[in-house]
Amino acid sequence: MHTAHLLRSLLVTIGLCHAGTTLATTEVAKNAGHEACAACHGPNGNKPISAEIPRLAGQQYDYLVESMIAYRKGTRDNPIMSAIAKPLTDQDIRRHAEYFSSQQGLITKR
Repeated sequence: MHTAHLLRSLLVTIGLCHAGTTLATTEVAKNAGHEACAACHGPNGNKPISAEIPRLAGQQYDYLVESMIAYRKGTRDNPIMSAIAKPLTDQDIRRHAEYFSSQQGLITKR
């Protein structure tokens, strides 16, 4: 991914996380690289910026898919995640779940 494009995605995501606004949601979804998730969940989903934000690295694939679909449908509510998930396709969600579930988390996978 081009550095300027990545930086723009991260800045939009950081703004979304801190402002709690949905204004930039479509932009985040269009540039939905895993790097955008790092703004709040940390590099590779392994170092959240606060205790309230979950670690994504090493989570179960099915759990991540179900959680994102629930945010998208509105059956699970978080203003930031709901806004980010709403425009994602099933393919986007599966791609992110595959990536984060394959990362080294708190527990070593065997």
